[in-house]
Amino acid sequence: MQNHKITQKVKILPIVIFFLIGLRHLQGQQSLETQPFSDSTETTWQSFKYDLGSVFGGVGYSYTRPLHWQGKQWATLGAITAGTGILYIFDEETSNFSIRQKEGIPEFIRDYGSEFGSPQYNYMFTGGVYLTGLVTKNEKLRRTGVLLIASATSAGLLQQLTKSLVGRARPVSGKTKDTFDPFNPSRNFHSFPSGHTMLAFTNAYAIAKQFKNPWTKAGIYTVGLIPGVSRMWDGQHWLTDVALGVAISIFTVESIDRYLDGRYDEKYNDQSKKVSWNLDLGPGKIGIVGRF
Repeated sequence: MQNHKITQKVKILPIVIFFLIGLRHLQGQQSLETQPFSDSTETTWQSFKYDLGSVFGGVGYSYTRPLHWQGKQWATLGAITAGTGILYIFDEETSNFSIRQKEGIPEFIRDYGSEFGSPQYNYMFTGGVYLTGLVTKNEKLRRTGVLLIASATSAGLLQQLTKSLVGRARPVSGKTKDTFDPFNPSRNFHSFPSGHTMLAFTNAYAIAKQFKNPWTKAGIYTVGLIPGVSRMWDGQHWLTDVALGVAISIFTVESIDRYLDGRYDEKYNDQSKKVSWNLDLGPGKIGIVGRF
């Protein structure tokens, strides 16, 4: 078992390195057009302390945003709740279907999905992005790292608390989708929401903010969804666990990014945030549509 875990880590490591190099290269291309402002008198330690404050501030900001919601935000929450309720009807059917697909999925995709959404790989990736920006004094990359770390921390803490409070049984437990046992210490009752989905998709959603091209964004989102889908292949989560995990990820990144707008000069793509997410219901289709 230990050798298998080591082998998996060796397989996943090149993927993580590829992401880091690719992101740094793209940031470098952007800097040719607009060189990020950096105060030469600011030391690395001062920057680190400032960024650490931004992480904690961003986490706190994301938790308090519901206190400031107005009609539009509550309407969005209602739509997400309604959509989750509709998906709940199909939880057992989609779970059985997903589990049957597992053996037909290439092993490297399954390995990526099961490992990249775990906390250790998440913070290895997000920490690498941030340290690269800190060392090179690239404020935009620093901000990206702060956004990644703060979003993962906020979503991670929330999902740990929610899993225990809800106590939903996982498909692999052999119990039905409507089996709940709050505060049960067994991992078999920590299904809702999907932590792998939340950690992986916060990364994908935050990184996609670096790009204007909708196809690039869609590709990054797709990669970010693989860990959530892989957990369904393994019978670890129901469809609603994954869907709500995605919704929480989007809310978390958007709220923290808005907070960071007041902390850093560098803005993504130098444009106002025009992303909107809406529930799309129609004959034979259920989904969430993003407009950007």
